[in-house]
Amino acid sequence: MSIPTFTLNNGVEIPVIGLGVYQSAPEETAAAVEAALASGYRHIDTAAAYGNERQVGEGIRASGVDRSEVFLETKVWVSDFGYDETLHAFEKATRKLGDGFEQLDLLILHQPAPSRFEKTVGAYRALETLLADGRVRAIGVSNFTPAHLDRLAAETSVVPAVNQVELHPYFAQPELQKADAERGILTQAWSPIGGITFYPGWGDDRRNVMEDETIAALAAAHGKSPAQVMLRWHIQEGRSVIPKSVNPTRIAENIDVFDFELTPDEIARIDALDTGRRSGPDPDVERPEMFDRPIPED
Repeated sequence: MSIPTFTLNNGVEIPVIGLGVYQSAPEETAAAVEAALASGYRHIDTAAAYGNERQVGEGIRASGVDRSEVFLETKVWVSDFGYDETLHAFEKATRKLGDGFEQLDLLILHQPAPSRFEKTVGAYRALETLLADGRVRAIGVSNFTPAHLDRLAAETSVVPAVNQVELHPYFAQPELQKADAERGILTQAWSPIGGITFYPGWGDDRRNVMEDETIAALAAAHGKSPAQVMLRWHIQEGRSVIPKSVNPTRIAENIDVFDFELTPDEIARIDALDTGRRSGPDPDVERPEMFDRPIPED
């Protein structure tokens, strides 16, 4: 199966769907990555803060899929922000990923960390250096609002290729999507099927997108699962998606979204579900106990 791609603002192609490994236990990650690649995935998204970069590398090597065919994305954590610190973070990431990962396909900053934004700018300038040196093929950001993007643009030269943000039918961020599009930035959805609707520690009165009646009706009409309908919605609207699972059956199901199409009316019905309420943390809120957590060397 050949997976369609989006073309980033520097000409690099990224598969429209990938496997996310947030909250995937290290002991389960390698097998999940191997299962995903066997199912046709060619994009894996990880992060230093997830603590499973090493297992992602192991899973890719065990799959037998050539490294050149896999688009690997990882993220620099806030405790490694700053110019020199981020250059070192790249070395840590590639060392953990192991053989074949001397070059990364996409390296992004995990948070804007607005209260220490001078460190964020230093970190992004390090990404620009890595890009210029050919050690990464594309660079980007995660959880940046339009205001964060404006602050970054004022002090850096390279427009981010990707902005990875919380985005699902209950929190669709239309203004952020517009801001990304105006800048030529690809919006990438984390929690694309609302799987982190119940983000630990955030919010009461939370609803599970997977149980939404509108989504269920569309799934029944197409003979698909609610997850497949949501992933198709994202892809048709031009977003990159990285659904997370360690279950081989669900991993295979999540990529089986290229044999049906939602109508404009069906897309509009999903768009109308937006509540404007995020389920994950607000990127403008400082979280020093998390941001200052060191990333191990090995």
